[in-house]
Amino acid sequence: MSAKTWLDKHTESLSVGQRLADWVANGMGSWRFIIWQTIFVLLWMALNVVGFFYHWDAYPFILLNLIFSTQAAYAAPIIMMSQNRQGERDRMQALEDYRTNQEAKLEIEALQIQLNKIETEKLDKIIKMLEDMKSR
Repeated sequence: MSAKTWLDKHTESLSVGQRLADWVANGMGSWRFIIWQTIFVLLWMALNVVGFFYHWDAYPFILLNLIFSTQAAYAAPIIMMSQNRQGERDRMQALEDYRTNQEAKLEIEALQIQLNKIETEKLDKIIKMLEDMKSR
């Protein structure tokens, strides 16, 4: 079993309300939602203008406006909650990236020291070989 990533830990820490807010925000921010809402509005208006049924919301569609106002009143804070969590998620990812970069920097510095040591040893051997050749 592999170690949990920062995203796994973050996802597990979400409450039911937070998961619901993310789900609603994802749904409302999709083309599917826009298309279904457009169909609903067009159907609502058509049924009230044409009048095959009782006009429950005659022009200028005040009930429809009330529905949209209520939807917006609830949608805005839910979307803001989801965006706040996205900010938290981004901060967690940035911190994890920073830690990874710090570890990589230390490893690179250690490798550089080893490479410099190897290079110095090689140069010392070459100088010794040249001195040996010169003395012969």
